[in-house]
Amino acid sequence: MILRQNKSVHYEAPFLFLLFGNERALLLDTGASADPAHFPLRETVDRLVAEWLERHPRPGYDLLVAHTHGHGDHIAADGQFADRPRTAVVGPGLDEVTAAFGLGEWPDGLGELDLGGRVLDLIPGPGHHPAAVVFHDRHTGLLLTGDSFYPGRLYIEDRAAYSATVDRLLDFCATRPVRHVLGCHIEMTTTPGVDYPRGTTYQPDEPPLQLTPGHLRALRAALDETADRQGSHPYGEFVLVYRD
Repeated sequence: MILRQNKSVHYEAPFLFLLFGNERALLLDTGASADPAHFPLRETVDRLVAEWLERHPRPGYDLLVAHTHGHGDHIAADGQFADRPRTAVVGPGLDEVTAAFGLGEWPDGLGELDLGGRVLDLIPGPGHHPAAVVFHDRHTGLLLTGDSFYPGRLYIEDRAAYSATVDRLLDFCATRPVRHVLGCHIEMTTTPGVDYPRGTTYQPDEPPLQLTPGHLRALRAALDETADRQGSHPYGEFVLVYRD
């Protein structure tokens, strides 16, 4: 299930993902606002889980809250789940992420997360954030890339780490079925290379969220082309922004 925070609440408008397995659900990211009065994420998730359990009854059901990475617009509502029964929240720090998901060889190797009959592959994804993780849902073929790749401004904090992440994702896509690549924001317009200004709260001319492994190959080529440059570089469906 794909959720999105409303731009009227926060201009970042991040996408969140709620995935259901037989034994537990995964909430991936908690958005950009903490106050449940303005952003009732816990209430929304509880309702969606209850509706799912009506269709798929079972005596007990857990929730795991995790993150694509630890920036504030992806972890702000973690506290809403602090007292929720049968719920575990994975902290956004690197030690917490590697311990929770068995990624001890970071940034090499893969992890697995079993929700009960629904397995996700976990791919280390530093470069935008030191503890970023990419999630691949084997059930749907979705590759959930967080802020590492999406139709918008790709902020690169560590160029070498980010380049290695892109290579890691390309290698993964070469041997696994990937139907769509889904990041956590839309910042582009439908005009290639033209993005909405930061802070925009109304975006009537958005492209779709989904990208493809072909776009990852285009990203690889763009990184090579701009290897010795600084600043911002528009490339059709995304903009490279170097910060290192």
